[in-house]
Amino acid sequence: MSLALLCPGQGAQHPAMFDRVRDNAAAGDVLAAATEVLGQDVFAAARAEERFDNTHAQPLLCAASLAHWHALRTELPTPGMVAGYSIGELAAHAIAGSFDTPSCLALSVQRAQCMDAASPAGAGMQAVLGLDRARVQALCAAHEAHIAIANGHDHFILGGALPGLHALAGQARAAGAEIRPLPVHVPSHTPLLQAAVHPFAAALEAVEWQRPQLPVLAGIDARLVRDRAAMVHTLSAQLAQAIEWAQLMRQLFERGARVFLQLGPGTALARMVASAYPCCEVRAVEEFQHLDGAADWVQHALGRLQ
Repeated sequence: MSLALLCPGQGAQHPAMFDRVRDNAAAGDVLAAATEVLGQDVFAAARAEERFDNTHAQPLLCAASLAHWHALRTELPTPGMVAGYSIGELAAHAIAGSFDTPSCLALSVQRAQCMDAASPAGAGMQAVLGLDRARVQALCAAHEAHIAIANGHDHFILGGALPGLHALAGQARAAGAEIRPLPVHVPSHTPLLQAAVHPFAAALEAVEWQRPQLPVLAGIDARLVRDRAAMVHTLSAQLAQAIEWAQLMRQLFERGARVFLQLGPGTALARMVASAYPCCEVRAVEEFQHLDGAADWVQHALGRLQ
């Protein structure tokens, strides 16, 4: 039985996302590095409306996952695996030791810039719940949309031009689906961002790399990332290729993960794992008033499963 760490993607940012680590000495270097990259105090950036803009959101989310990890790492057993959702995969590599915190935050800004430059105008993303993949793919084909993330057998995130997404939403609702528009204006993880792949791969090639000390699973295919070439490929390819999150959750489970802790803001990843694998112990740091509570829970959860 092992512990898996989960790093979230966009959508969960909120003004209090750094409150648990505000006065934590171990997280201080991460917060200082984030302030430098953002060009403003990290706490102010989290409160600003721009926290949902790509160039702010991506470094904020990486900083949140890394700050919580640095604050908790001496209180937790060594994780068995680490995985990230969209931009969270970059943070996962930093946690695993593929590159350091300043490199991760700089890459998050470059990633956002590459995506913004490649993104067509008038695009967006939305969640579709309640239809299977074949039905969703058929709707996408009819409306020039794309599956961006597969969260479950009937839970998908789609990206595309807004008129197509709106038309698709109407047909999906008529078929019994639930539609949730997302506060994202870049059609991430779809072929519409193909132009972002090469420049971000070049940015990844330039970073100083170390072999990860923890196993990292890639979002696009749930495989272990073992070397620099695989890291560059998987982190850049995911900009224009669907993330298979349901497949990744299954791989974490099949590789022995039974306790899952979501870092950073929000609880969405924890809720997805808990729903798919109710036999597992799953929580998010945001469910605890203090980080000590999260660390105690992990220790007791692992003990219960022995």
